[in-house]
Amino acid sequence: MKVINMINIKEHISDMSLSNGETKRTNCPVCGGVKTFTATNNMGQLVWNCYKAGCKVSGGTRTTLTSEDIRKSLGTAAQETEAITFEKPEWIVHNSVDINDFCNQWKLEPRVLGLMYDVREHRVVFPVVHNNIMVDATGRALGKKLPKWKRYGKNPLPYVHGYGKTAVVVEDCVSAAIVGATGSSGCSGSGVYVGVAVLGTSLSEAHKQYLSRFSTVIVALDPDALPKTLQFARELKGYVNDVKVLRLTDDLKYRNPTDFENLQHLGET
Repeated sequence: MKVINMINIKEHISDMSLSNGETKRTNCPVCGGVKTFTATNNMGQLVWNCYKAGCKVSGGTRTTLTSEDIRKSLGTAAQETEAITFEKPEWIVHNSVDINDFCNQWKLEPRVLGLMYDVREHRVVFPVVHNNIMVDATGRALGKKLPKWKRYGKNPLPYVHGYGKTAVVVEDCVSAAIVGATGSSGCSGSGVYVGVAVLGTSLSEAHKQYLSRFSTVIVALDPDALPKTLQFARELKGYVNDVKVLRLTDDLKYRNPTDFENLQHLGET
């Protein structure tokens, strides 16, 4: 009976002809509840539920997006992103010796990364760049000031550094900068990955849209964030063809050789 019900559900959803971003409500094909069954197409991820008491129908699967769906979604995301303007506060300055100790600690190259200094709040500032334009910035406190990380503007894009077809999703800008600026061995050199810092506890739609341009995404959050790592991977499967999870022994910014060896192996498989 369960198999028959699942077949009925998938046929029912197929008949609904959901386009990307669309949600429809109908009678439940299993219990017959009137207008209690909803289905949503979120970038190829189909999710359905029945809200009638006693009916446990729910689930999800993937479907193929049309080229028009992809074009529209990316176009909308780009328009929304570009519509957000950002003016760098005048107290954020370039070429400050105040960030030298921080950069030396993490072996960062401030000129390559375009790092700046927040004179007012004593923060090292990582620029968020889109199409060679600074659209936002994130500051990391150099002392005990809270919050440790501060977003200056409202642009939804992540902090990104590096070049390549494989994105590595990390938690903070330091890890993203190191991943994007180092070779697969963890040593300074030609980068092979794009470090992407989501700067938060969840993936936004803008994050997912940005990551959808990569052929492969590796989720590599802190070792104590495994549930969040798995959740990110599940959410990205509707946007990226190849999603992988890297279980770390330490945060990538510490350049643990084993972690970078595992990253290299995962990127090659």
